[in-house]
Amino acid sequence: MTQIGGTWQNWGRSASVRPQRVERPRSPEGVQRAVVAAAAQGLRIKAVGAGHSFTGIAVAPDVLLELDELQGLSRVDEQRGRVTLLAGTRLHRIPALLAPYGLAMENLGDIDRQSIAGAISTGTHGTGAGFGGISTQVVGATLITAAGDFLTIDETQNAELLPAVALGLGALGILVDVTLQCVPAFVMHAIDQPAPLDDVLATLNDRVAASDHFEFYWFPHTEVALTKRQDRLPESTVRAPLPVVGKWVDETLLSNGIYRAVCAAGVVVPAITPAFSRLAVKLTGDREYTDHSHRVFTQHRNVRFREMEYALPVENVVPAFRAVQALIRKHGWRIEFPIEVRFAKSDDIWLSTAHGRESAYIAVHRYWRHDPRAYFDAVEQVMLEHGGRPHWGKLHSIGASELRGRYPRFDDFVALRDRMDPERRFGNRYLTRVLGE
Repeated sequence: MTQIGGTWQNWGRSASVRPQRVERPRSPEGVQRAVVAAAAQGLRIKAVGAGHSFTGIAVAPDVLLELDELQGLSRVDEQRGRVTLLAGTRLHRIPALLAPYGLAMENLGDIDRQSIAGAISTGTHGTGAGFGGISTQVVGATLITAAGDFLTIDETQNAELLPAVALGLGALGILVDVTLQCVPAFVMHAIDQPAPLDDVLATLNDRVAASDHFEFYWFPHTEVALTKRQDRLPESTVRAPLPVVGKWVDETLLSNGIYRAVCAAGVVVPAITPAFSRLAVKLTGDREYTDHSHRVFTQHRNVRFREMEYALPVENVVPAFRAVQALIRKHGWRIEFPIEVRFAKSDDIWLSTAHGRESAYIAVHRYWRHDPRAYFDAVEQVMLEHGGRPHWGKLHSIGASELRGRYPRFDDFVALRDRMDPERRFGNRYLTRVLGE
């Protein structure tokens, strides 16, 4: 179905576009027809998922493809634990699709609203020093090329392209399906616990090594870190999930309802922010439970925000974090969102933020009605000074000349793009900035 007119905007309200038309294909062949038609008319074409990127990576100036109709399992290899998902499949739907086969995704981020194609194309990741981002789970994919052809990439066909296509920024073609290497279903034991921030920073390496998955949050204007420890257990383990009422109070009433009201009030009266942050660390972040992996990995968030995140060599995370603390004190900013610190295993995916190095991530946020530029610009300089690589789907200001020196395979990716999409059929302003003309 084709719709003329209308404005598309992302979830964070940081990017919008009025494309010439919107296409909603119902099959991979429908995607192919849309690409061929766009090429015949000399138009650029871009696919969008759930719109959870904060950058303009999915902005489609000419033809916008919404892949909402391309959801579900298309193939299952039970013997090898591999599943092929249509590109528009939302992450939060995948656990139910995998459950009949006793499978689970190895790792997830803390938000599961994205499509699988969007998540891998932007480098979505979770936490855990022994685990990579979602793209590291990709063992195959099918895309429609700029020439309008189906291209299959897996271990037997075009295998050399997989490290590029597994995190392709939407620059190499339109993904129509993705094959994931899954693991046997498992449960997780989680402990959320406040701890003195200075103690957490002083013992960070030990804390990261002691758990399968570790992260912490810090609300500026406090001296407390909210730590999250998670360990993997067999599926047969007896679950002890969060009580329904307690979970509703923590995640719906406090973390979303009241928090949204305070963020909105803080736009008008910034002085209330420090007091609320101190109250927040007293009321939340202290619980223990055991549940299915996807219920522990992910959180429901509906307070709209904007985000910037940088990946650092893991040894640089503490000095970079301390530098951000100093910035907030120096400028007297009233920052209403916590700073989040997570970890990832080194991988060999060409444009992965963890390519070739054990990595830590520092993410900063602002409520969507605040102007984040001064805060984000200053934090970005700290991240760059500490060897940072920006998350492709989150706000940043750097371009191809800066990125080239931060990714050993950057020129290989650009050369592949030149070969696969010489006319920039899948291009837009964001890709021009980060990959060059």
